[in-house]
Amino acid sequence: VQLQAYGGGLVQAGGFLRLSCAASGRIFSSNTMGWYRQPPGKQRELVATMSSGGSTNYADSVKGRFTISRDNAKNTMYLQMNSLKPEDTAVYYCRIFMANRQYWGQGTLVTVSS
Repeated sequence: VQLQAYGGGLVQAGGFLRLSCAASGRIFSSNTMGWYRQPPGKQRELVATMSSGGSTNYADSVKGRFTISRDNAKNTMYLQMNSLKPEDTAVYYCRIFMANRQYWGQGTLVTVSS
């Protein structure tokens, strides 16, 4: 199983970005995909998750600004990030959890300038 994340970049505060994560390999129909981030000098933290059934979970810090979505047919997940803040600056990672195993993609850097 491989995950490929992309879409990061440099954006001004108040701007928006859309991250994508494509999963390949043997993907079970029942799974949970999610976005996590690691700000500079801090630990990795949850951003949002979405199950294959559509249930979502968001960190309080991004509720109302970020939207997670997925295309199960394409095994692809998205993160629409609006009203970005400098504190959203981090390396963003995608993760898939299925059959009691987790797989991580490489990170994509999001930098929000003030």
